[in-house]
Amino acid sequence: MPILSSRTAGNRRPFFGPARAGLLRLAVLAIAVGCFAVPGTAAGQQLPAQQPFAAWLDDLRAEARSRGFTDQTIAAALGTVEPIPRVLELDSRQPEFVNTFWRYHDNVITEDRVRTGREMLARHAALFARLEATYGIQPRFLVAFWGLETNFGSIMGDFPVMPALATLAHDNRRSDFFRAQIFAALTMIQDYGVSPSRMVGSWAGAMGHMQFLPTTFVDHAVDGDGDGRIDIWGSIPDAMTSAAAYLSALGWDDTYTWGREVSVGAGFPWQDAELTVTRPLADWQALGVRRIDGTDLPVVDIQASVLVPMGHRGPAFLVYDNYRRVLDWNRSILYALAVGHLSDRLQGAGPLAGPRPDLGPRLRIAEVEEVQALLNARGFDAGEPDGRVGPATRGALRSFQRSIGVPADGYPTVDLLALLRRTPASTTN
Repeated sequence: MPILSSRTAGNRRPFFGPARAGLLRLAVLAIAVGCFAVPGTAAGQQLPAQQPFAAWLDDLRAEARSRGFTDQTIAAALGTVEPIPRVLELDSRQPEFVNTFWRYHDNVITEDRVRTGREMLARHAALFARLEATYGIQPRFLVAFWGLETNFGSIMGDFPVMPALATLAHDNRRSDFFRAQIFAALTMIQDYGVSPSRMVGSWAGAMGHMQFLPTTFVDHAVDGDGDGRIDIWGSIPDAMTSAAAYLSALGWDDTYTWGREVSVGAGFPWQDAELTVTRPLADWQALGVRRIDGTDLPVVDIQASVLVPMGHRGPAFLVYDNYRRVLDWNRSILYALAVGHLSDRLQGAGPLAGPRPDLGPRLRIAEVEEVQALLNARGFDAGEPDGRVGPATRGALRSFQRSIGVPADGYPTVDLLALLRRTPASTTN
């Protein structure tokens, strides 16, 4: 699902100002761990008392009127809205395990998906050629997003969007974010002529072939077939043109690809395998990074980062700025790598060749929380334990790994958890 961008395509006015959009950019579907990560409440923070739904809905309608939405729009969208308990179940459900790179990859990059993607590239070749000429987005990337978002339109969600958004906005944990989505959805109805009955999507309000949130629709949706309306559900030209416009607004550069799978030589500084570390390709070459077949990296002046999504024993990737644009669409590192690799497969590349290490059982979410708590107790700041391996946790893990003389790849394993349990706090810093 694309996340909100404050940048716009063409002359379209952004739904939010830059400051608000900067905050909301954090909202994503964290596909790699199967949970929705949006600005919410810190662990242990007291939530305000929740208003009864009927009273809350009355306040919402009143605010909608104050924002200029007509009684007709409000009645059509919110007149008979009721909360959907299943939406809250899905929102609060936490995965039991942290997904691994290969488990995620094998689930989403299948031979059937590759074959269908190639068929879609051929079937809609004229459309994709036009979009490439207009927006500078290589067709294979649009099709890769399409495949991962909805399996080429076959799985677009079956939740009524307005009740789903109202359910999530009424819940205190993420009220501001989803309330903003409601007003964007009202804009879709009033300004774009979208019928509320047409607005069906995911439990979190993402819609259409490319799973646009309402705010993304308002900022970036485009009438791609010229019929005077925007239908991201039924019109492939509308959906693909909107996605191309969005990626273009994010700053996609069609001069380059997304990155590539690489091999990493002995002596590589594992602590530098991080998105925050960028170097020219020549510098990575000097550090022993090579194409996966062992040949030299391209001789081109471009900045890149090295990622090792399963630590130093797993596959490695060299990623460019377009990879970061995929992360602007969805902040999951595993999702972004899958988009890149699927795009390669669509133009004839083979499967990944990197190692599949046996690192023991997958960590449970509770075990990641324990890793974070143990790091904090030993003076390595991993942030509030939340079971998610983000930049703070990886940085703390690297510091701990350096302190005990093991490769500082920032990747949590059952062995590393055991080491943390055995390491007294007084001897690690």
